[in-house]
Amino acid sequence: MSLQGKVALVTGSTSGIGLGIAHKLAAEGASIAINGFGDPAEIEKIRAETEKTYGVRAVYVAADISKPDQCAKMIADATEALGAVDILVNNAGIQFTANIEEFPIEKWDQIIAINLSGAFYAMHAALPAMKAKGWGRVINIASAHGLVASAQKAAYVAAKHGILGLTKVAALECANAGVTVNAICPGWVLTPLVEKQIKDRAAHNNTSVQQEEHALLAEKQPMLKFSTPEHIGAAAVYLCSDGAATVTGIHLSVDGGWVAQ
Repeated sequence: MSLQGKVALVTGSTSGIGLGIAHKLAAEGASIAINGFGDPAEIEKIRAETEKTYGVRAVYVAADISKPDQCAKMIADATEALGAVDILVNNAGIQFTANIEEFPIEKWDQIIAINLSGAFYAMHAALPAMKAKGWGRVINIASAHGLVASAQKAAYVAAKHGILGLTKVAALECANAGVTVNAICPGWVLTPLVEKQIKDRAAHNNTSVQQEEHALLAEKQPMLKFSTPEHIGAAAVYLCSDGAATVTGIHLSVDGGWVAQ
């Protein structure tokens, strides 16, 4: 278990990609701090199952990551409960689509706050202890949209491009502190949310789920195959490993060839 003795905090990890990452890190021996919104009973079930399945400690730390004071408390609470935050995965994010001239200003502010500023706030709080310890891993979950654009996604694309810039700056600042900072850029990931969207499209268009899956993938990806939360988790495990000790400031695309075109 290569991450035994390490502590990982994954934001937005009560479902989807974040939960997949948390489980992969737990499978390697890391204690886990889960963060995100949801039904308290369901979150407790996820926390308890993580402990039982992987034999690690797991805690839940609440925070609205769009608020800097709550991000600082989240890092402090995880540190108090588990002894440290050695691995920080900034995964939490939201989406909204509309043309720029129709894009609600409050939605722009909310997406930038959660998808970009939240990562900065968490790094601001976590990096001092990582540097003092001489070991740390920061992984920012960006997107293929951190490298290329799609119409009607102004705030999301801007935030994800910003995440890649933030990642590079932090990597330079931490280059000789034992701390690496990298980004993962997923393409289409088959999460429960995406599965629901596909089923809704199939019902609306009177088509099959398989047809809608193919149509969705073919819009962007040469490889007509979804990534899974576990695939993104495996990439995170690699970036935390000794094999990636000199890998910093990169974007690791897990996107079926999306940005290779």
